Amino acid sequence: MISRRRFMQFGAAVMGTRLAWAGTARVLPARLPIGLQLYSVGEDLQKDVAGTLRQVRAMGYERVETAGFGGLTAREFRTQLDRTQLVCPSTHLQMGKRALELLFEDAHMVGAHYVVSSGMFSSKSGEQTVDDYRVMADRLNEMGRKAKDAGLQYAYHNHNFELRKLDGDRIGYDVLLKQTDPGLVDFELDCGWMVAAGYSPVEYFRQYPGRYRMLHVKDFVATKSASTSLAKDERPQGTELGRGHIDYKPILMAAARAGIHDYYVEQEPPFLEMPALAAVKVDYQYLRAL
Repeated sequence: MISRRRFMQFGAAVMGTRLAWAGTARVLPARLPIGLQLYSVGEDLQKDVAGTLRQVRAMGYERVETAGFGGLTAREFRTQLDRTQLVCPSTHLQMGKRALELLFEDAHMVGAHYVVSSGMFSSKSGEQTVDDYRVMADRLNEMGRKAKDAGLQYAYHNHNFELRKLDGDRIGYDVLLKQTDPGLVDFELDCGWMVAAGYSPVEYFRQYPGRYRMLHVKDFVATKSASTSLAKDERPQGTELGRGHIDYKPILMAAARAGIHDYYVEQEPPFLEMPALAAVKVDYQYLRAL
């Protein structure tokens, strides 16, 4: 038997250990695969697909999301993915360049499950109304239906302009979330663009459970006010993760609670401090450390 005093000391030591562990607990599981949206290294990819993919894999990235194939066919690109032991669960569709059926064939060829797009307006961004978003919601449902028929899953990727307040203080992005069929349309949340527009990813996870399957993780240099424009002089400047103003710890903790397992680093050009490949290495190391 031990004395009451000794028992209390032991209990305090255990509690102190637990509190210390809680303070350093990981935000993400240690072996969660981190992906890269290849748009971030698009110029390098155009020059040397094989060499760029080798460098991306050597950094520690295990998966990629495409935005084009660097000038190769989907079959040729898949060969390079296999050689570098990278997988491609998601691809952004290059809308308008080829028939949708052929884009879906390309997605299957590179091994993707998700096909993603954004925008899809007939008018320029900044000129939309609530009715425009209702029309787009119908288009997304149709896209989702076609993707499902092709054995794929469609997802919509946001920028910042969808979060601009429209007539009656409605938000176009909310219209898309409310008027798309959850069985047909998933969402890939670009956390950086949402924060840049002045909104919280954590709150959107709470308001729309089950709608988000993938995240884009990017950082921006702090601005004086929120930005809902992609115009050159109004959009925020991209920077490496951890070097901007976005606190990703609460966002990623909420994402984990929301059941999101696919995380893609994406950094917006221009790259001012270092070349793109060096920047996405910094991005990877930041996210892996969490």
